[in-house]
Amino acid sequence: MILIDSNVPMYLVGADHPHKTDAQRRLERLALDNRRLVSDAEVLQEILHRYVAIGRLDAIHPAFEALLGAVDDVFPLTVGNVTSAREILLASPVLSARDAIHVAVMRQHGVEEILSFDRAFDDISGIRRITG
Repeated sequence: MILIDSNVPMYLVGADHPHKTDAQRRLERLALDNRRLVSDAEVLQEILHRYVAIGRLDAIHPAFEALLGAVDDVFPLTVGNVTSAREILLASPVLSARDAIHVAVMRQHGVEEILSFDRAFDDISGIRRITG
């Protein structure tokens, strides 16, 4: 299983950027390899937060569709995930709170890989960031 981070669908639907093609190519490769792709509810919240913050409400639907069309499942968040994220942040302050939530959800569900352009995941034990 591979967790898809919020930056992947945002690059897919965003303006031209070097990561746009990378995101598309990586998702296509994972689909061809029949990899199980998942995400979590925090990724959807990140999409909402970012596009509201920059006044791009028109991009919310395409980003949701890109993500939901690519993944097999979206894991919910629980109080246990947030509590685990607190412990992860105390041990790895390099992460953002949102990234710590992803790590907590990944650990709960036995997900060891993440497709993300966020290098902060590179320093987390037991997590491998897919880069290409």
